[in-house]
Order: sequence, then structure tokens, then C-alpha cells
Amino acid sequence: MSRTIRTPEIRTTRRTEAHPDLADPRVGAPFFSTWRVGTPQRQRQTVEAVAATWERRPWPADDLVSYHVYTGHDGSTLLHHSQWASEQAYEAFVRTRRQERVDEIDTAVPGIERLRLGRYRRYRGSGPADRAGRVPGCIVIVDVEFDGPAPERQRAWVDAVIEALETDPRPHPGGIAAHFHLSTDGTRVLNYADWESAQAHIDALNASGEGIGSATEQWKRVRTWPGRKSGTVSRYDHALGLVPA
Repeated sequence: MSRTIRTPEIRTTRRTEAHPDLADPRVGAPFFSTWRVGTPQRQRQTVEAVAATWERRPWPADDLVSYHVYTGHDGSTLLHHSQWASEQAYEAFVRTRRQERVDEIDTAVPGIERLRLGRYRRYRGSGPADRAGRVPGCIVIVDVEFDGPAPERQRAWVDAVIEALETDPRPHPGGIAAHFHLSTDGTRVLNYADWESAQAHIDALNASGEGIGSATEQWKRVRTWPGRKSGTVSRYDHALGLVPA
């Protein structure tokens, strides 16, 4: 008796205007990386090089949910966010399909600096999971580093931030949602925050003179958390979304 051998389905790659679903249950290993390219023109060139490189190839793995690229408001950097089902799936991609993409992009735009690849797990969110129908006009990335690995401290600090957000007597209406991610090495927290616009975020920062949040005890506790080493705030525009067709 003969058996029918099924060949794996080859899926193509297509662009999407939709922002990623940060709470997608299929995502077990979100990755964030930053590239420095130098100028706004090179930002645009690199985004198009990424798009062209990926669109001419099949979607690399069923376990890759989506891949998104964002242009930094500093005119120099790009943020890359890929949503993987597992780290093992990502490692398989690195072994077999990543380098050819990197080489093609670097040929199109020489001199890209790849600054950091961060491996995370989503921990909690604040605000509606579906953004309540509001389309973000700006993505704000808050990257906090602690003075050593301590998963309990990561979670406790995020819990304190969400408590401060939910008890704030005057929350800024321009904030849509926040998604907190814990680095797998236990040293960092990354908040991916949806905002209506960059100006709304700037106004919120300037309102209290101490950053996001009112002058409450909850926010004071967040800002003076023991072991917090550094923190950066960066604004981005969603420039490219890639998903399987």
C-alpha cells in the first residue's frame, strides 16, 4: 500500500498596515532589536530593503507570527519587533534563513549598526487589549535596566507601574495601551506603549515635570524603585508590517 507524502505548504510574505497584537496568545517569544542607520533617508532606504528582501522570499516559518519595523523619531534608529512562538523556532531561522536576508539588506544599505537584540516574554498589559478601535499614531518604547538579574523585581516593578497607571487621578487621554515585557535574563523591562500621537506623549511628559504620571505616591514609588539602574524613552512610527499570506 502506497502512502501519500504531503509536502509542507509554502506561504508567501505580504505587507500589512495593521499594528501587531501584543497580546496574541500564539506569541511565546517576542524579540526587540535596534539598528542605527544614521539619517532619515537611510531609515527609509533600510525599511524598503527589509521589505524587498522579505517579500521576494517565502515566509520563513509557521512559528513566526509577524515581523514589524519602526522608524525612530531621532532620525537615526530602527526598531525591529518579531513575534515568535518559541525561541527554538527563532534559533532554527537563524541557522538556516537569517544570514541571506542580512547580507541582502547590508548590500542595499551598507554600514548598518546592529546595536542590541533583546529576548523577552510579555508579562502584563494596561488598557484595552484591542486598543478599543484607536489606531496608534506613535509607539513609545520605555526600556528600564536594573542592576542585576532578579525576575521577582522585574514583575514587582511592573505591578507597581500598572497600579500607578490605574490609580492616576488625571491620566492623559492620549495614552491608549501599554504592554510590559520582561527580558529573559532578568535585568530589563520593556514597555511597548501605544499613543495617539507623539505630541500627546510629549504633553503627558511635560504635565508633571517628572515624566508620565501625576504626583502620586504610587508614581513616586515607581520612580524611586531600588536597584533601577537606567531608563530610556524612545518614540517610533510604525513603518512596515510583514505577515504570512
